[in-house]
Amino acid sequence: MFLVSIRKIEMNQILRTFIRHIGILILTVFLQAPALCRADTAPSETRFQFDRVIEMAETLSGKSFESPKDLIPKFLLDLNYDQWRDIRFQTDQSLWRADNLPFEVQFFHAGAFYDLPVDIFIVDDQTETKVAFSPEMFDYGQNDFKDKLPGNLGYAGFRIHYNINNPDYKDEVVVFLGASYFRAVGKNQGYGLSARGLAIDTGLDSGEEFPFFKRFWLVKPEPDATELTVFALLDSKSYTGAYSFTIRPGEKTVMPVECRLFQRKPVKKLGIAPLTSMFLYGENTNTKPIDDFRPEVHDSDGLLIATATGEWIWHPLQNPNTLSTSTFHAPNPAGFGLLQRDLDFDHYQDLEARYDNRPSVWITPREGDWGKGHVELVQIPSDREINDNIVTFWVPEIPPEKKKLSFSYLMEWYLPRQSPHGGGYVTSTYMSYNKNRNTITFLIDFAGGRLADLGPDAYPDKVVTVGNNVSIIEQRVEKNPFIDGWRLVFKIRGSDQNTLEKILANGSQPITLRAFLRLDKDVLTETWNYTFFQ
Repeated sequence: MFLVSIRKIEMNQILRTFIRHIGILILTVFLQAPALCRADTAPSETRFQFDRVIEMAETLSGKSFESPKDLIPKFLLDLNYDQWRDIRFQTDQSLWRADNLPFEVQFFHAGAFYDLPVDIFIVDDQTETKVAFSPEMFDYGQNDFKDKLPGNLGYAGFRIHYNINNPDYKDEVVVFLGASYFRAVGKNQGYGLSARGLAIDTGLDSGEEFPFFKRFWLVKPEPDATELTVFALLDSKSYTGAYSFTIRPGEKTVMPVECRLFQRKPVKKLGIAPLTSMFLYGENTNTKPIDDFRPEVHDSDGLLIATATGEWIWHPLQNPNTLSTSTFHAPNPAGFGLLQRDLDFDHYQDLEARYDNRPSVWITPREGDWGKGHVELVQIPSDREINDNIVTFWVPEIPPEKKKLSFSYLMEWYLPRQSPHGGGYVTSTYMSYNKNRNTITFLIDFAGGRLADLGPDAYPDKVVTVGNNVSIIEQRVEKNPFIDGWRLVFKIRGSDQNTLEKILANGSQPITLRAFLRLDKDVLTETWNYTFFQ
């Protein structure tokens, strides 16, 4: 069902790349900004359509790639994060506030990590109006460079506000900022994991390519609108793309996404619907990477995959000692996503970060056959919670002659408070390593579905499989009344005294494990899938 490969590579280089393009995104941002440039208005014969963005992307793919670097003055790029945060947008200038529309938009100032300026247009019926940069829209705090700013600076990105929690206040619900990254929240959620438009060669020794949105179109909403449409033009050395996002904030924020991709040159790995998150340590971590009072620190705790065959796979996340890449065979997947299943504040004890209300994101393919491919999970060693060290995406098997690709999927940003599939699901994973006896004991808790209705004597069958170099020496299942579910306990032993020690030392021989519960021939739970390498 899956293949795991672990490579030792230049981790400092990888982490520097991730910190530059990802790390700052996991911090909640507090900035804002706009002004319209009527001189750049482009009348159109018909209402703006996604087809026009697709045409632009295809035309762009036929031209040589032009790097957007060096368009931001050096003094802005030299800002540290605190100096950049000190640039405050004047909120009374929010786009559409004067029109009293249900959505408002504020813009981010370029500088520091955000070195890619974007063009942003407002679409109002038959008119496209470019949002012109104006330093008068910002309060620069202690910074003293306002008079040196070029008039054509542009913006780094934008955020969307909507009444999601309070009828008297428009909360920030979506942010597009940095390369092709964006984040969203639903009701009573705080920012956590990020998504991006496209991933290219992620986790490879050759280095990762970061596509970026170079132009956005914001479609002006109606006075009673409950959704906002955003179009985006993506660019990179290898691919261009046209994207359509329909943003529907609510109890869970739902985003139908359409994308059309055009190849400039072949790549080794293309990641569709990428998600990026942070996992420092959790309940399955016996040795913390840092000395900290908090029991767990993570934005997501597992990867969930729904296969076309009906199997649901739960893979708990880890913070490995070396870069780890896991692949899961998933042609035409029914769905996949990074989840934060543990929503118990007591398991985090962090009053500021509130990891217990970080959203999960579920990807559901729509309208069409995605074809052959696999879900990939990249886990990068990290000793800081500001590093997004988890990436997952779907990788298509692309024929060499395939220059154009089309994908449609639904994104849901939500809190997973119940079974995602109606059956039993994994709530917890624990383990202990006995070096002297060369054994590892695993405890997996399952709840939901039919499990609560099984009496203490109606024991479900346990199905456990392990990889090479180890054997199962003990296993049992018992009722867990505290979760209205069942606990599976099993113990494995290495083939020789050094097997487990080698794995713990350098991850060179990962152990693959699978387990689920069934009653007679009926599968009661999703499949717990684990790679032990630390």
